[in-house]
Amino acid sequence: MQNTHQKPRVVILGAGFGGLTAARAMADFAHVTVVDRHNFQTFLPLLYQVSTAGLAADHVAHPIRGALRKSGVQFRMGSPISIDHKNKSIKLDSSEILEFDQLIVALGSVTADFGIPGVTEHALGMKSVNEALLIRSEVMRRFEDLCRFEDETIFSISVVGGGPTGVEMAGAFAELVRGPLKNDQAHAAAHIRISLIEAGPRILPMFSEKLSEHAKKDLEKLGVTVHLNTAVAEIKPRTILIKDGSSIRSEVTIWAAGVKGEPSGQLLNLPLVNSRIDVDNTLQVKHYPHIFAIGDIAGFVGEDGRFLPMVAPVAMQQGRFIAKQMKRLARGQALEAFKYTDKGSMATIGRHKAIVEVKKLWLTGIPAWYAWLWLHLFYLVGGRNKIGTMADWTWNYLTFDRGNRHIMDSL
Repeated sequence: MQNTHQKPRVVILGAGFGGLTAARAMADFAHVTVVDRHNFQTFLPLLYQVSTAGLAADHVAHPIRGALRKSGVQFRMGSPISIDHKNKSIKLDSSEILEFDQLIVALGSVTADFGIPGVTEHALGMKSVNEALLIRSEVMRRFEDLCRFEDETIFSISVVGGGPTGVEMAGAFAELVRGPLKNDQAHAAAHIRISLIEAGPRILPMFSEKLSEHAKKDLEKLGVTVHLNTAVAEIKPRTILIKDGSSIRSEVTIWAAGVKGEPSGQLLNLPLVNSRIDVDNTLQVKHYPHIFAIGDIAGFVGEDGRFLPMVAPVAMQQGRFIAKQMKRLARGQALEAFKYTDKGSMATIGRHKAIVEVKKLWLTGIPAWYAWLWLHLFYLVGGRNKIGTMADWTWNYLTFDRGNRHIMDSL
């Protein structure tokens, strides 16, 4: 079918960091339609703060239509169910069929359980606002239970996975216990134990060894027990079984051990490599030149021969790059190869405790903590969310309190 439009029709599946960045960057030269099953974008890097009562849930969610206002980009709420390659169209679960010249798949990632039994049934994931609220409610409900018993009953929380998400989560829980919960009911707070479980020899393996060790010491100062070289064999309702035969007691288990490509890639019958869509260095899906994949779902191999990490900076760089590719296609120019520029890593452990590594520059303590705060505020979508987050953070900082300790799940 010949395209009679002046502007190319581009359909983007997914309104995460990659999808929204791409949509806004190509709004002026293409007819863009964004499809997402939610009508909001979740700011995933701050989701753990919702789980640990540091932020209100609506401060990490932003309406997609609001983000696209006045850009001319269309939005459809729904999920893709099939691609018609011959007619270049995609069918949504709403039965709507969208025609395209180019399709960009930016569906993100889901929790990966690595085939470990019990993860789906007995652990809580960290990929949605709903899950974050569930974790918060579970922890606060157990705390209320502890307040009823004036005995030596222990409540244990375990975070599995020593990457940035796991480390930030464990640190935030420790601070919740040491500050607000201790002020609420000191006896109950004193009987909460927090563990961080990592299968490898150190936490935060993407940082230098010295910074990893620094983060581990910071966590331990906050009262977190860090288990290294501890591979999980199975998760039971109140216990984690370890591969060496030992076990760790855990009333609430949070799974932050890994992510994999969103399963829609498989559903759409696109070529996969390790759960991610197989792409060329131009970000085109192999064998389908009119389809591109970006972000967590794209299996793009970096210069070190490994897949790029599933983090927001990769998705945003690919989103900006893909807009340039679309412009080149519209002009009939050859496509370019994508190159990722690693701008460094950062993780926060708690108040005045963070680590930042940018090439040869290392920051720890208060400067790193401020750098982390400002960068996350900068990337938050929407003025209301920025102001709300600033207000919550300022309140938490000045009062050592956290105002979002509500049990608000639907149980």
